[in-house]
Amino acid sequence: MKPKVAQSQQEQGILIGLSAVIVSVQSHEPKVFIVRGAEHALSAGVHPTNEEGDALPFGPFEPDKHTTLELGLRSWVKSQTPLNPGYVEQLYTFGNRGRYAGQAAESSRVVSIGYLALTQPEQTRITDKVFWGDWYSYFPWEDWREGRPKIISDVVELGLKRWANSAETRDEKANRRMRADLCFGLDDIPWDEEKVLERYELLYEARLVYESIRDKGIKVDYVLVPGRSMLYDHRRILATAMGRLRGKLKYRPVVFELVPPEFTLLHLQKTVEAIVGHTLHKQNFRRLVEGSGMVEEIPGKKSAEAGGRPAALFRFRRDVVFERPAPGVKLSPAS
Repeated sequence: MKPKVAQSQQEQGILIGLSAVIVSVQSHEPKVFIVRGAEHALSAGVHPTNEEGDALPFGPFEPDKHTTLELGLRSWVKSQTPLNPGYVEQLYTFGNRGRYAGQAAESSRVVSIGYLALTQPEQTRITDKVFWGDWYSYFPWEDWREGRPKIISDVVELGLKRWANSAETRDEKANRRMRADLCFGLDDIPWDEEKVLERYELLYEARLVYESIRDKGIKVDYVLVPGRSMLYDHRRILATAMGRLRGKLKYRPVVFELVPPEFTLLHLQKTVEAIVGHTLHKQNFRRLVEGSGMVEEIPGKKSAEAGGRPAALFRFRRDVVFERPAPGVKLSPAS
């Protein structure tokens, strides 16, 4: 007779889903590739909600077809998008029960493995079903390039104060206020651009984003924080990718996966600013990049930038990864 635990695990089963956050920077704006509808997820045992919303490229890992997890992911990306990304890395494994509507009632647990893929701007065939989405449309509070977003003071801060004050004990109220301050840079606490996931999770817990009330099946009489929602827990996976990429820029030369082979230093700066969500000090950026050994000027080649005189063209020195243990872009804010 089999132990009850083993029998329960056998009956329950585990399904592995693969999700891709494919990032590109186009016209100085960060984009993520989106697929509409949930038909591609049905074979993973996940029923879609009644809505047809934005989702990441996604599909189940099929051991009989996929030699590795990454090859399985690339197979789904190829079948659902016109893209063939080069740089791909595994992000995180999401395995909590009830992460999104429709999962909790399933007989099989769905474990999602998220991947980050980077690609350079290219001409791709897009439709209303497959397209590049502006990642700040999903996280409008993360874009500080024009200063502190009004959405933080107008909606986020008020919502989090209401949530904190609804706590049952004094200690819990204090704890909630401290978490809000740390995540969103309130009460003169510095903003940390890498805490993208922590901020989303806090808003989810406070039931201030659409996914949280959708997954709980509740209605609220207060204003939710604006931002495009996503199916399943894909906005959570996107938040994880944003935070990872922002952090990785500082110690690995991944930004060069997002720019063409030849670029100006201004284009490189605008690409970094698009990802990290705030402006950088121009002179400091140029000095740090040129002094880092990561780029080299292309002799005799210039590029006319809009509204300015011809600028020198540079290229990435790939040998730098062998010369230094952690070559990355140091971020010096503009103010």
